[in-house]
Amino acid sequence: MRRFFALTSTTTAFLIVPLMFAPSQSGAQAEEQLEPLNYVPGQVLVGLRSGAAKSPKTFVYSQIGAKTLEVIHTRAMQDAGHPPMELLQVSVPIEQAIKALSQEPWVEYAEPNWIYRTCDTNDPYYTNGQLWGMYGDSTSQVNQFGSQAGEAWRKFTGSHDVVIGVIDQGIDVNHLDLKANIWVNPDEIVNGIDDDGNGYVDDIHGWDFVNNDPTVYDGGTLDRHGTHVAGTIGAVGGNGIGVAGVNWKVTMVSLKFLGSSGGTTANAVKAVDYLTNLKTSKGLRVIASNNSWGGGGFSTSLSNAIARANNAGIFFVAAAGNGGSDGIGDNNDVTAHYPSNYTHANVIAVASITSSGAKSGFSNYGATTVDLGAPGSGIFSTLPGNSYGSLSGTSMATPHVTGALALIAAKNERITMSKLRDKLFNTTIPTSSMTGRCVTGGRLNVGTR
Repeated sequence: MRRFFALTSTTTAFLIVPLMFAPSQSGAQAEEQLEPLNYVPGQVLVGLRSGAAKSPKTFVYSQIGAKTLEVIHTRAMQDAGHPPMELLQVSVPIEQAIKALSQEPWVEYAEPNWIYRTCDTNDPYYTNGQLWGMYGDSTSQVNQFGSQAGEAWRKFTGSHDVVIGVIDQGIDVNHLDLKANIWVNPDEIVNGIDDDGNGYVDDIHGWDFVNNDPTVYDGGTLDRHGTHVAGTIGAVGGNGIGVAGVNWKVTMVSLKFLGSSGGTTANAVKAVDYLTNLKTSKGLRVIASNNSWGGGGFSTSLSNAIARANNAGIFFVAAAGNGGSDGIGDNNDVTAHYPSNYTHANVIAVASITSSGAKSGFSNYGATTVDLGAPGSGIFSTLPGNSYGSLSGTSMATPHVTGALALIAAKNERITMSKLRDKLFNTTIPTSSMTGRCVTGGRLNVGTR
């Protein structure tokens, strides 16, 4: 096993994108592939060292032409006793700025602001055979390689007491198949005032870190990926319309940090910390965040944020990535894919399988760095404007696993983090396409919960 429940504290900055893929496959809409590794031009994230003297700061900043764009010190950072970090605009090459800053005693780390991208590529769509990812061996529509969620629903369909953060694009919060499962902040009203004192004004359903406002849904393709992911986790089931998510009842918080050009590390950190603060300050039963995106290199700032979530008992479920332009996928044991390759105990990395049980050609894998497989090819779910459609990618596999964690937690109110992880891993179904390609050697099985 690659990870243990040990508490760590490390951090990093990235620009992030959802993980979808465009296979030539019936029913799957085309999505663009991940762009090459990149970062926001001219931007550096600097982590400040606690208690270190910062008197030379002005001189060093003048040497590299640095201007402070933002000082980031989230509530989760403050609660953990972590110092702030600064987002700088610099006029010299990134490598030169990082080298100069790293030599200063008051600097804990300096890194690029990496770019992340998506990893894509009586409910009629369940009963007509399109929702294969929810099927099992003995459901009304049969597919043994589905998540077996349909079998789990005979015993339990979820609970609104369980909270999931969707760190992604925004969610169409008024979608008829999602609205009942969208978080409404009970301590905030729309009045231009930060009623609950969490640093975010009028954050009713979450926050848009791209535009720095409370409007998490901006419409159309801007929030297509996030809305699709949310539907797999928690589209309302049994309502006679559309699709059903792994959970018929759940509470989803929209944490939008992916925009038209992807998302940055700085905003990813704020999104992760927002969710952590919901649990530590408001006492919500936050179980996991869904992270269907990837890109950039290792980031100390993001790693630290994931560690804070780990300390709060929140899973970080991440797409293994789509590196399969050659139809094979990349081996994450050899070439690290972030954020799924972070080694914190709360990180669960997910590969994609097809409806016939094969590893999706686009899907990354890793015997020690990817945990399990889940349905990810030709996944039908919610889309903006009360519509539905099929997408493919490790982006689509990941919310099946996040939804499973929520369903297990809803049924087992007092379950610990380690026991929840054990239930997820120990009940996976051995699958030949995953043998030697992931830690468990198997695929998701929700049906035995």
